[in-house]
Amino acid sequence: MSRSNTSDYLQLFLENVPMIDTRSPVEYAKGAFENAVNLPLMNDKERHLVGTRYKEAGQDSAIQLGRELVTPVLQQERVECWLEFARQHPQGFLYCFRGGLRSRITQQWIAEGGIDYPYVEGGYKAMRRFLIESLEECIEKAQFILISGRTGTGKTLLLNRIKRSVDLEGLANHRGSSFGKMATLQPTPINFENLLSVALLKLLNQGVDAPIWLEGEGKQVGSLGLPGSLWRKMLQSPTLVLEAEMDRRVDIGIQDYVKELLATIQQTTPCELGFQLFAERHQHSLDKIRKRLGQERYKTASGLLQEALKLHREDGSTEAYRPFIELLLRDYYDPMYDYQLQSRDSEVIARGSEAVLLEYMRNRDVELWS
Repeated sequence: MSRSNTSDYLQLFLENVPMIDTRSPVEYAKGAFENAVNLPLMNDKERHLVGTRYKEAGQDSAIQLGRELVTPVLQQERVECWLEFARQHPQGFLYCFRGGLRSRITQQWIAEGGIDYPYVEGGYKAMRRFLIESLEECIEKAQFILISGRTGTGKTLLLNRIKRSVDLEGLANHRGSSFGKMATLQPTPINFENLLSVALLKLLNQGVDAPIWLEGEGKQVGSLGLPGSLWRKMLQSPTLVLEAEMDRRVDIGIQDYVKELLATIQQTTPCELGFQLFAERHQHSLDKIRKRLGQERYKTASGLLQEALKLHREDGSTEAYRPFIELLLRDYYDPMYDYQLQSRDSEVIARGSEAVLLEYMRNRDVELWS
């Protein structure tokens, strides 16, 4: 890319160009880009005071207040952070909200430190608008094929073997089910849209005319809603249905919802406290579906869960989760999936085990990861 100030938003995202986001932390938290790091010109309090002064007395007075708030010592600290980033990422750019005053001040201070670092014209607002428009264009242009199937059949594992695929659950940081909450937070709705738009842009700019594969999700992935245009198109997209024996599905459930989840929680909250958070999370998830299960099945499931947690805590064994997970699959997830599949207009073009579906893909030259 040209090293002058740029409005080439497409290449910024296709090439994962590193960027300095000079907006305040509160602005960054509402929405940002995966390839950007927040190194603000002003912190939240400073920005609020300067913004108030701007409204009351105009730009010149606001600039003067900003210089008073960002003392020479603070300026030097922030410039050093920008210079370090620029040295590590000489191909990068910086931006503020509109590509205006904050971008120019940051660029000037970096230049005074010896590095000419360009900024993104139009800033965050222009890039965000570009991704919103691109998302709708990509959805309209793309052909999708879905991998569907009952909970625990390994849909995500299969999807991630396909090169031209987008893992919606991965982008949303949620497994898509009532028990699917991850150890870390989901992205904001804005960040989810940004991630999805960039993922589709990358696939559609590969010069390959081939479908994009998605997992057959519900309209919501945790707290995040899929774009309406994507959801409507998914409802009519051809579908492969992945099938698996109950034992295999329980194995996947233990791996995903017990072993991996506990390990992730204990990375930040180790030992017994982490296990307690893990246990409380599963009980809370079970409580949320109490009405759907019915009182008797809820009582049975709760007893099975508590017994499994007790044995897991005492000797590390996860086998006791098997009857609990099987009950949920059989009495809660399977009926819900069967109903949802019947309500779709999509054509089921293949059905079977992972091996059967992989053979179907190979016969149609679908590119797979080894």
